[in-house]
Amino acid sequence: MATIPITVRGAEKLKAELHRLKTVDRPAVITAIAEARAQGDLSENAEYDAAKDRQGFIEGRIQEVEGKLSAAQVIDPASVDADGKVVFGATVDLEDEDSGEKVTYQIVGEDEADLKLGLINVSSPIGRALIGKEEGDTAEVQAPGGLRRYEIVAVRYV
Repeated sequence: MATIPITVRGAEKLKAELHRLKTVDRPAVITAIAEARAQGDLSENAEYDAAKDRQGFIEGRIQEVEGKLSAAQVIDPASVDADGKVVFGATVDLEDEDSGEKVTYQIVGEDEADLKLGLINVSSPIGRALIGKEEGDTAEVQAPGGLRRYEIVAVRYV
C-alpha cells in the first residue's frame, strides 16, 4: 500500500477521531441496539434498523481511519528544509497577479484540506501548480473561472 503524506496536526486529528469512534460512538450504538432489541419484534423496529445502520457506518469509518493511519507518512513541516521550494507541509504566501489579492495556503494531505482554514490538498490544481516553485516564481492554475496566475511572495516551513 502506498504511503499517504500527512502533517503532524492531521495525524493527531485522525487519532482523535479514531479514539472518539471507539470510546464514545461505538458503545453508544451498542446501547441503542440493545434498547431497540428489548422493545420486541425486530422486523418492524425502525430504531433497531437505524441503530444497525449507524453501527455499520461507525465500524466502516473505524476501518478507514485505521487504514489511513497505518499508511500515513507523518511529515512535520517545521523540520522540512527545502531551500525555499514549495513542498508538502509548506506555508505559501501568494498574490493574485490580476486582482492583487493576497492569500496564504498550507499544502496538506487530502484528509486535512479545508480551504476556509487555508489548508489546500497537495493534489488539488493549485497544490500541484505550487509544488517545486520558489519565492518570486509565478504559478499558473487552471481554475473553473479560467487561468489564474499567482506570484509566490514567501515560502515558510512552520
